[in-house]
Amino acid sequence: MTSDDRYPIGPFRMEGDRLAADERARSLAQIAEAPARLREAVAGFSEAQLDTPYREGGWTVRQVVHHVPDSHINAYTRFKLALTEPEPVIRTYEEGEWAKLDDARTAPVGISLDLLDALHARWMRLLTSLGPSDFERRFRHPESGPAPLDRLVALYAWHGRHHVEHIASLARRRGWR
Repeated sequence: MTSDDRYPIGPFRMEGDRLAADERARSLAQIAEAPARLREAVAGFSEAQLDTPYREGGWTVRQVVHHVPDSHINAYTRFKLALTEPEPVIRTYEEGEWAKLDDARTAPVGISLDLLDALHARWMRLLTSLGPSDFERRFRHPESGPAPLDRLVALYAWHGRHHVEHIASLARRRGWR
């Protein structure tokens, strides 16, 4: 844990581009756990708590909850593209602008929690069907360049934990839990 409310578990870091088999297994388990962890993080929150920013100038808890499936849908699509095309160039998206849209600001969080459950059921079915060489397949990010799927696995294992901790650390600071 860090004292920086933007990165409560620290910024994403990965040494190299490949995961060892045990690191990949741990990362896949973290991706699989993300929906339940997010649901648990907001269980029992009032509407006012959901509309509280997790940090000064940050998104509300509600926006964070809606952001996670938005981001993970993009990741799932990137996986599918990399598995079916030779080094596809992926699209970026303006996550901050998505968070300003009405659905992210006002929709009940249960919609996105259910979406994340379904998405991860599909995504984990895909991920657990892959062999080690599949994780070497690459995509090209328009800003950061080529990367193997192993990097995406590590990033999204971090991403779920990162946002759950945004919510959990807010709840601890406010005495909600």
